[in-house]
Amino acid sequence: MASVNDQTAIELLQGEALLHHQLVNFLRPMCLKWAVELGIADIIHSHGKPITLPELVSALVQVPPTKASFVKRLMRFLAHNGIFEIHEESQHDDDEQQHEAYALTPASKLLVKGTDHCLTPFVLFATDPVRMNNYHHLGNWFCGEVPTLYESVLGTSIWEYIEKNPQQMSIFNQGMSGESQLLKLALKNCSSVFEGLDSIVDVGGGIGTTAKHISELFPKLKCVVYDLPKVVANLSGTNNVSFVAGDMFVSIPQADAILLKRVLHDWNDENCVEILKRCKDSISNNGKKGKVIIIEAIINEKQEDQALTETKLSMDIMMMTINGKERNEIEWKELFVGAGFKHYKIFPLNGLRSLIEVYP
Repeated sequence: MASVNDQTAIELLQGEALLHHQLVNFLRPMCLKWAVELGIADIIHSHGKPITLPELVSALVQVPPTKASFVKRLMRFLAHNGIFEIHEESQHDDDEQQHEAYALTPASKLLVKGTDHCLTPFVLFATDPVRMNNYHHLGNWFCGEVPTLYESVLGTSIWEYIEKNPQQMSIFNQGMSGESQLLKLALKNCSSVFEGLDSIVDVGGGIGTTAKHISELFPKLKCVVYDLPKVVANLSGTNNVSFVAGDMFVSIPQADAILLKRVLHDWNDENCVEILKRCKDSISNNGKKGKVIIIEAIINEKQEDQALTETKLSMDIMMMTINGKERNEIEWKELFVGAGFKHYKIFPLNGLRSLIEVYP
């Protein structure tokens, strides 16, 4: 039997640690779901200041006292991953002993219910047991001819699955609404992108949350929300927001600009080129020099930190299973050139996504 030298042994042990790191990472979304289901962020927010373990356990009336130590361990895990913060403080002025107290972070502030930017629905949607179970069949799907993982496992597309499950549809729409509120904060720093525009069409704009935000920031801009008939049916517009039904693969209403917010990542390259061609037709027929405004993730492995790249690459695997794709700048450029566009500008939005202006 061949012996293992010291260097090889070290490498193998490090490899074992890396494999364990990958294998236990499934606990991160599960523990996050635990925090959402028990309303941990809401409890800390209502407390008004960092909350100690006894105070937190007391507020968790559904948790038996015998599991108080489990709460501490879960909070330690979530704090290590940036969801909460652990503060050391004295309970009384004359108390020399330090006690741990839990505080909100920017991430957990997004889990407080009742806020405009609440993302708890996205947590519940992402950790839906049916969706999670699909990934156990990733290997079988790869070896077959069925185009998407959902169709392979459930016999239906992700959109049909959501549509047939009212609860999933509800939390998905709530999550998208919360995300759109965050987008509003980002768009305030990109006002120049919308200057000089008289009209914009939000393609795949859903119930119009983003369009309404844009209209609030730029009240003179006429916004049209363009989506499938079943999406915009019975939706009421405002003075500068209207709803139009149609199919983006067939035609898109004419406007100075077309907005595609998290639309193109749902589709493969061929479909994206077709959508962009319809966008080009729309902005080329109104007699003005128009543009397409895209809000999507841009993978940049060389310039962004590892955690952000890991998130985007994970998102790409998710999109791959529904026949979509997250792209790097080179891949985005190939789409633009394929659709007949000449140049583009990128504006990072200080998060997962960037804003891209594309010109014919």
